[in-house]
Amino acid sequence: MKKDHPTAINGTPPDAFELENFLPYQLSLLTNTISQGMARSYRSQHEISVTEWRTIAVLGRFPGLTASEVVARTAMDKVAISRAVKNLIQNKLLLRVTDRKDRRKRRLYISPGPGQKVLEEVVPLAREYEKDLLQSLNSDELQTLIQIISKLQQAAIRTNAENANP
Repeated sequence: MKKDHPTAINGTPPDAFELENFLPYQLSLLTNTISQGMARSYRSQHEISVTEWRTIAVLGRFPGLTASEVVARTAMDKVAISRAVKNLIQNKLLLRVTDRKDRRKRRLYISPGPGQKVLEEVVPLAREYEKDLLQSLNSDELQTLIQIISKLQQAAIRTNAENANP
């Protein structure tokens, strides 16, 4: 029996695939547009990439993660995170410390001098950018957006888990 297909968001039949109306594509465009906008504020001043900034931001919130744990928290590509960590260590923005309990693990920390300075300078810029974006929404819209994002994240996690175990 053929499964009924839902109608796309804009009412287009599902067999007429319009990329610009495909939710994952729309979310990717939004994320990339936001990331590029934010990157302008820190790229020239601190010479760090989007991936490097996300790594610093995650380690600022969760110090001592391994590179694999950064990958898990950011859902970013393992190779991209590895490259970012390498660059951040070379530029003395991160420290890599061998775990005392499990010497196979290498924990990452923001360096007390230059790394901490980047974090302290970029976080206010990121918050200001977010504030500017969110001014386009009223409080009800913002609450709805937060709920929708949470629901979609949970649905994506569930769907990914189901698809990982055929």
